[in-house]
Amino acid sequence: MKTIAVLTSGGDAPGMNAAIRSVVRMATDKGLRVMGVQRGYSGLINGEIFEMDRHSVSDIIHKGGTILRTARSEEFRTESGRKKAVNVLRVFGIDGLVVIGGDGSFHGAQLLSEMGIATVGIPGTIDNDLPYSEYTLGFDTALNTVLDAINKIRDTSSSHERISVVEVMGRNCGDIALYAGIAGGAERVIVPEKGYEIDDLCKTILEGKLRGKMHNLIILAEGVGGANELAKQVEEVTGIEARATILGHIQRGGSPSAFDRILASRMGVAAVEVLIEGKSGRVIGMKEGKIIDEDINTALAIPRSFDEKLYEISKVLSY
Repeated sequence: MKTIAVLTSGGDAPGMNAAIRSVVRMATDKGLRVMGVQRGYSGLINGEIFEMDRHSVSDIIHKGGTILRTARSEEFRTESGRKKAVNVLRVFGIDGLVVIGGDGSFHGAQLLSEMGIATVGIPGTIDNDLPYSEYTLGFDTALNTVLDAINKIRDTSSSHERISVVEVMGRNCGDIALYAGIAGGAERVIVPEKGYEIDDLCKTILEGKLRGKMHNLIILAEGVGGANELAKQVEEVTGIEARATILGHIQRGGSPSAFDRILASRMGVAAVEVLIEGKSGRVIGMKEGKIIDEDINTALAIPRSFDEKLYEISKVLSY
């Protein structure tokens, strides 16, 4: 192992820059040459590759997004596109590749590994939807961004005695909604894993009103439906004014939390160590607070389990 490359792919997540920094500095410390790939797999196919050194990653640990930028690549989904990527890696003399991204990015790394490229993945996605790892880069920061918004929305919701429906990211995974709902004291958390019944939801709101509750905060994961539609339905049934707030891509941005910076730093170091050890087709994760590396095929095959206990806690504490 003489030369490695690092790329970011898929949706951006706070902590990606901290991971890039860790990979570059760990690799250079071990005497490796490091190349940066711009715009993910698309840039890999097009040869958008440049050499990085310790100075290249100065003053980026606190920055959100990714200095390498990211893009989706339809061409990489084809066999011919992947062959181009492999040829580019070989032309540049790259022996190993670190891929920072989510599920789709990992599938790309898995395919490259099968084609003879030494690959290792670092989980970078705010959704926290890679079940082999307890946490993914960006989740903690996104959660705190949502919590900050919830705190502000609660103030105005209370002042106007209204219902606030806050839509957060999470198409298939409700972790952002669930964790933010508990931390923000929401009256109801709606996640794709459980769904909801409009009559049951409205009954809960009306029962709360009888107990003297003057406002309600509902956290809705985007995979369940739209906040505007839900707010309209709730207002029609309960007669209580309801407003919708869609947080959108604000959840992806911002300076990463201390937790995400440290996690990214630990994972970046581990990724380089795995490549130096001659391993391939691995992914870095966290289990019981420790950094692990797992076979990528095994990791991607693990079914995601929903935290039923935490969901029940959210319901108990909301009443």
